[in-house]
Amino acid sequence: VMVWLRRCTHYLFIAVVAVNSTLLTINAGDYIFYTDWAWTSFTVFSISQTLMLAVGATYYLTFTGVPGTATYYGLIMTVYTWVAKGAWFALGYPYDFIVTPIWLPSAMLLDLAYWATKKNKHSLILFGGVLVGMSLPLFNMVNLITVADPLETAFKYPRPTLPLYMTPIEPQVGKFYNSPVALGAGAGAVLSVTFTALGCKLNTWTYRWMAA
Repeated sequence: VMVWLRRCTHYLFIAVVAVNSTLLTINAGDYIFYTDWAWTSFTVFSISQTLMLAVGATYYLTFTGVPGTATYYGLIMTVYTWVAKGAWFALGYPYDFIVTPIWLPSAMLLDLAYWATKKNKHSLILFGGVLVGMSLPLFNMVNLITVADPLETAFKYPRPTLPLYMTPIEPQVGKFYNSPVALGAGAGAVLSVTFTALGCKLNTWTYRWMAA
């Protein structure tokens, strides 16, 4: 009984990690609303998304040991986010203004790194981490530029939860960045290695608890 109890608890942990990853990144497409600080927000949100994807997907991947589960994890996050952003559509926002962050290609690269190195955990951390960190800002910028006229739309549909002093006023240029993709990818390439290692360690700790 205790063996099955611990196994079920481990699966519960995975569900909790997947749900919380999504909840913590649910507004990660909201840089579109912060019109005057959009690129700054893009960079910060890129790192937060990389964190949640890398930790959760690596935890799931190393637990199952089956390449493909990171992509499955990314799919779970994506579907949860689609559902949440559907509420925006119900509130009257135009469909082409709702940004759902793109996690799947980065999760696929994580799977690929694990599979190509014959399930070597250290290679997964180093290669997979760098690939996720560098790719995620790139895919999300492609996602962002497909949005129709974000400045005009942000003025037309101000976000009701924003206080008046944060309502977009005028786009500013040159805060602390030149390229949000380069900055996000550069920071992500370094930090994602740590994030991926954390996912592996989280799995080790859970196994240790299960074996107690």
